[in-house]
Amino acid sequence: MKNSHAVVLSELLSPATINLDLQSTDRNAVLAELVNQIPQFAQNPEARQTLLNALYEREQLHSTSIGDGVALPHARNAIVGLVDQPIIVFGRHPQGIAYDTLDHQPARLFFLLVAPTVTQHLAILARFNRLLRDPQLRQALLTAATPEEVLSRIRESETER
Repeated sequence: MKNSHAVVLSELLSPATINLDLQSTDRNAVLAELVNQIPQFAQNPEARQTLLNALYEREQLHSTSIGDGVALPHARNAIVGLVDQPIIVFGRHPQGIAYDTLDHQPARLFFLLVAPTVTQHLAILARFNRLLRDPQLRQALLTAATPEEVLSRIRESETER
C-alpha cells in the first residue's frame, strides 16, 4: 500500500536538472557541475557558493556515497533560506569518478539534494536509499538516453515501491 504522504522524487526532478554527461574528473568539480544545474542559482552566485561550501564540508565529514556507483551529495542539514522547496539534481558520469566509497567503486550516478527543512531532507534521503537499492533501477539510470527517460524510470520505480 502506497503511503499518501510519501515523498515523490520524480516530482522534484525536471529535465532541466538532469545531466546525463558529467565531465568533471574529481568529486569537488562534480559537486560544482551538479550545483550549476540548479536554475535558481544561475543569477545568485552567493547562494551557489553557500551551497557548494556546505556540500564540500559534508563530504569532509563522511562521503555521501551509498555504494554501487551511487552518491547522494547533500549538506549535513537543510539549508534554511537557500531554497523554498526541495530540489534534486541528477547527474551521470560516463566513466565514474573516485568518490571515497566503502565498496571502492567509482561513482557514476549522482543525486544532489537541497531541501529547506530537516524533515524534507531526511524524508528524501530515506526515499532515495530505498529506491536505489534496486539494481534494475540503477542499470536503467546508467543506460537512459534522455532526461525524460530518467524521470520515467524513477516514476516507474516509485509506483512499484
